[in-house]
Amino acid sequence: MKEDIHETRFKNGLVVLTDRMPSVRSVTLGFFFRAGSRHEPDELNGITHFIEHAVFKGTKRRTALDIAIEQDRLGGTLEAFTTHEETGFAIKVIDDQLEAAFDLLADMLGGSRFDEKEMRSEQKVIIEEMKMTDDSPEERLGEIFSRAYFPRHPLGLSIAGTPKTVRTFDQAAARKYHRRMFKPANIVVVAAGNVKHDEFVKLASSMPFSTRSTPRGNNSASSANSALRTSPPKTAAPIVIRQNKTLEQAHLLLATPFVSGRDERRYAADMLAQVLGGGTSSRLWQKVREERGLAYSVGASSIMFADCGLFMVSAATSPDQTHDVVDIAVEEMRDVVSNGVTADELELAKQQTRASVLLSLEDSASRAAGLAQSEMLHGRQITVEESLRNTNAVTLEEVRAIAREFFCTERMAFAALGNLQGLKVNRKRLAI
Repeated sequence: MKEDIHETRFKNGLVVLTDRMPSVRSVTLGFFFRAGSRHEPDELNGITHFIEHAVFKGTKRRTALDIAIEQDRLGGTLEAFTTHEETGFAIKVIDDQLEAAFDLLADMLGGSRFDEKEMRSEQKVIIEEMKMTDDSPEERLGEIFSRAYFPRHPLGLSIAGTPKTVRTFDQAAARKYHRRMFKPANIVVVAAGNVKHDEFVKLASSMPFSTRSTPRGNNSASSANSALRTSPPKTAAPIVIRQNKTLEQAHLLLATPFVSGRDERRYAADMLAQVLGGGTSSRLWQKVREERGLAYSVGASSIMFADCGLFMVSAATSPDQTHDVVDIAVEEMRDVVSNGVTADELELAKQQTRASVLLSLEDSASRAAGLAQSEMLHGRQITVEESLRNTNAVTLEEVRAIAREFFCTERMAFAALGNLQGLKVNRKRLAI
């Protein structure tokens, strides 16, 4: 199933993208904003996530109940999320309901009332959400690690904020920040599925903030350059061990800096993460789980922001086995630095990636998300053909070069949470 991608750009910066899939009866509609928690001042930490919640609480035309009933009537699940670098709202509907779904989302995102009573109620909801995170050891460890790894930088702060900051988010604060950040220049509107681009552009033109401009081609100036400016983080190499005697397992993370999402080496970096811990045939899965039985789940992943990245190994094991898991992970990283990966390992990683990419083409939600991600990160569409070509071109030496650059003792970070009284992990144990 090939891509049939079209774009229209408006004078005020609004970008409209479609990917036509005429053989399906669904459409995934998405509004994506180039605004996330890393763009917030410290005193407003969490306000983007708060606004993501608040737009569901009513507009001048719809009550909160009206919004809930309408999304159920449309038959789709209206999903919303906030990350460090973006905020998104997406819904998958039958193709003949696209106009109704568009009207609903446009009204929520452009006409929210931010009712004072509703804002106070939502403060309580979000604080309860924070308590859920505190009760999840994996999520709690992630926040502990991020704060230590990105010291004095927004990437180290919780996306949801803190109870203290959230309690300050009233109607005035929400309206002011919404007006400042959720503006046309920061919006990418996408649709993937049985949709016609010209008709979709007409829907976008009906929004009160969409002054239309002459469409420009794919070689136009990068919209990514108009994204909100942020300062790149200076990362630390912390070793953090937190006690929680109520946990049966020790939850642990090993991390190093990695390439950014805009780095041309990202394809090689993904291959490296895939070989080490990307699936059940990966080195870490086989050695930690299958050979030694030390963990139910273990893996490695690459996390790529616009201007920096992370390679991360994660696992959960019995407290007295923590050193064993750490030693195996470090040894595998050390081996890749010294010897690289094998031709068979690289070929398997490429085949896994190819399958993942091609299978995602069958899902309108995946294709809509891909449209938005390419636009916001690169200012253009990276086609499936280009992505597969770049993946296939990755060499053994390129993978090893990534490991040699980023896997080094002084940059290794470690964090653990659990009943870990007496556990010690020093720089020598993390030596590459």
